[in-house]
Amino acid sequence: MLHIYNYAYREGEDALCALEMRSLFGKDSQSSTLESNLKVDPSRSPFIRERIDVIYEGYHLQDIIKQVQDLPIIEATFKVIFIQNGNLAESEKVDFEQRRTIEREIGLHIPGEPDLSNPELLFGIMKINGRWVFGHYHKNKAAWLHHQKKPHSYSTSLSTRVARAVANIAVPDPTGIKAIDPCCGIGTVLVEALSMGIDIVGSDINPLVLPGARENIAHFGLVGEVTRKDIRSISSSYDVAIIDMPYNVFSVITPEEQLEMLESAWRFTDKVVIVTLEPIDSIIIKAGFEIVDRCVVKKGMFTRQVIVCEKSSGEI
Repeated sequence: MLHIYNYAYREGEDALCALEMRSLFGKDSQSSTLESNLKVDPSRSPFIRERIDVIYEGYHLQDIIKQVQDLPIIEATFKVIFIQNGNLAESEKVDFEQRRTIEREIGLHIPGEPDLSNPELLFGIMKINGRWVFGHYHKNKAAWLHHQKKPHSYSTSLSTRVARAVANIAVPDPTGIKAIDPCCGIGTVLVEALSMGIDIVGSDINPLVLPGARENIAHFGLVGEVTRKDIRSISSSYDVAIIDMPYNVFSVITPEEQLEMLESAWRFTDKVVIVTLEPIDSIIIKAGFEIVDRCVVKKGMFTRQVIVCEKSSGEI
């Protein structure tokens, strides 16, 4: 089945959005929509606004109106939602009154009982790439927004939006994947990953942040392991690690210590997603990883790099 994804991102997050697209779907898009045969819950992403599971498509709206009459009788109440495609030329865009007219017209031809106030089922209609598509509609529940209201935070931690995208980049498909955040801080990445069903554990060398991380996780009804541990002492193996490199704002970390951290990660994982304020390409390569993808994301005064690395086949 074909799925249509409608995207939206904030200023400075376009590259992060594209990197998440590539991780989830194996491709990105130059527009705010993406078509894929892969089915992804839109609530996983901070950038996917909605998804349509395509049932019918046609080059004219009348094609859709004719086709929806062939739907089996809808037992649940329903509503049709027109999705505005921001990529359309001004001449092709549909104004508010036209959108409501299209919704009513299609709804009248669907065999079932419409309910505009409290429907049990949602359908979407959208114009994309020169054709109309119609299908089941799924809206993002914006869990990341809810997670902003956590008990503990600090100014230099990742935003929940960025943390959620980073978790998706690291673990696009959670099935059978074991992940670790060995510099978890107050657990921003852990909360996002756990809320998406990712099997992840957290650790940090700083004992002062661990109670806050545990409380943040519990605050949202999640369960996750958070322990005090030096990254150099991790002995278990993981499929992927997410490392938000310590900042010089709070602790002085030398290039030698950065190298030691990444060499330690090389021993317990084959893949690592690094978030860094500083250019560390040479350190990554020296640690035995190769860079396979990357992006830059901005938050206020901070410009971070998100770097996807895999273990190099060569020797360190």
